[in-house]
Amino acid sequence: MDNNPADSSSNQDIQIQLKKDSNDQIRRLGEKIEKGFLPEDLKQDLTARIQRLALLRSSSGFFSSTYILEYESTASYVNRVVSLPWDNKSQDTLDLNTAQKILDTNHYGMKQIKDRILEYLALVILNLKQGEKSQIVKAPILCFVGLPGTGKTTFAMSIAEVLGRKFERIPFGGMGDARALRGQSRAFPDAEPGYIIKKLARAQTKNCVILLDELDRVTSDARSDIMGVLVELLDPEQNKSFTDHYIDFPFDLSEVLFVATANNTTNISNAVLDRLEIIQMPSYSDEEKTVIARDYLFPKIREQTGLLENQLTIDPSLWPSIIRPLGFDSGIRSLNRTIDGICRKSARIIVEGRAQSITVDNSNIKEFLPQI
Repeated sequence: MDNNPADSSSNQDIQIQLKKDSNDQIRRLGEKIEKGFLPEDLKQDLTARIQRLALLRSSSGFFSSTYILEYESTASYVNRVVSLPWDNKSQDTLDLNTAQKILDTNHYGMKQIKDRILEYLALVILNLKQGEKSQIVKAPILCFVGLPGTGKTTFAMSIAEVLGRKFERIPFGGMGDARALRGQSRAFPDAEPGYIIKKLARAQTKNCVILLDELDRVTSDARSDIMGVLVELLDPEQNKSFTDHYIDFPFDLSEVLFVATANNTTNISNAVLDRLEIIQMPSYSDEEKTVIARDYLFPKIREQTGLLENQLTIDPSLWPSIIRPLGFDSGIRSLNRTIDGICRKSARIIVEGRAQSITVDNSNIKEFLPQI
């Protein structure tokens, strides 16, 4: 049977269109490289990769599995590289009075901790104003150490807010492989960059604040390898040329402001501790927790729940019971959950039409805190 001329013509048109699309794909990759603010050596290397990709397409054909796999790998690599903030920085806020107001707004009490942070920020701000970058990178890395819920993470976020920088967090809890930080070589299938490069790409600034959260909670099997990477990250002489295994090109981390947290320092290596300035986070007293709950958490959670101020009130005499539903707790996180439970139960009662407003007092407290 003779082939249908119309089918043959259609197949040729499809082939031509596919080849054109293939050319366009390679051209777009080349344009991304040219438009990106990349180091010259890296730009030349990427251009050479695109040229080799074009040669592979010519020799193997754009339908070959070899070309398709190589294109996907190259396109992914180029997209990762051009997304990094090689030369992009945010404008710093250099005002210590503003810093004081932000810390006071975000955190109640803890005057000694705030004073220590303000001293640290004064050092950073002074050197930023004077342009002494060599001193900025040698500033000690703060590490907040304390029990859960004492405000370690929120203090780190406040530092970023004070400086007007982007904030990113890397969780170390349960981390079991140093490649999570440093990435994996592109020689392996499904390779990808590590947390450091991913967070920089997300922040889109090379002077962001990166929180290394819960350093003490890495797995015991991988602790030595992960601590080895941390030594390089936190050393100003080494992090100027940090090399992720996936990117395989040095990236300058000297302008990143690292902040760390831990519940204790037992599982942190001495080499890493030597590069940290430990700030012990004190537990909140009952008086402090009462003020935080009454004046900060309750109004905020009530509003987030959708309740108006006159729809839910709490008898002032009940706050000692609310902050200690199960005995003493040094943190704020469980207190936040307790107040959230009160607001949610109140919202349900109002929505179901059982009441238009609620006052929590001694007569009904067990309905909202069944554990007492």
